[in-house]
Amino acid sequence: MSDRYDNGMQVRREVLGDAHVDRAEAAKTEFDLPFQELITEGAWGNVWASDGISRRERSMLTLALLAATGNFEEIPMHIRATARTGATKRDVLEAFQHVAIYAGVPRANHALKLAKQTYAEMEGSQ
Repeated sequence: MSDRYDNGMQVRREVLGDAHVDRAEAAKTEFDLPFQELITEGAWGNVWASDGISRRERSMLTLALLAATGNFEEIPMHIRATARTGATKRDVLEAFQHVAIYAGVPRANHALKLAKQTYAEMEGSQ
């Protein structure tokens, strides 16, 4: 594996947690291996590893982009990651308010619903 892959895996574990990454790694197959390598190197080893902005800011951007583009499936995962990135509930609310204005209220509303459910699960499991 490349240095970017190794760095990406480290950042991925720091942001998403070992349990999440271990589950994802266990589910990897020969079929999706190239895709998994791509996102580990590109998303985690390049974008998330950059020190250009903080992980808190990156969390807010990621959540806003997921909501704005209607990619709701990954919102709970990235809400859980805020426990490690430092993005607060207020930060997430602010990001979704931007989504409401610039990308549409229904998308922001659904993202907020997912965030509320995920925060409730996180608080219930402590």
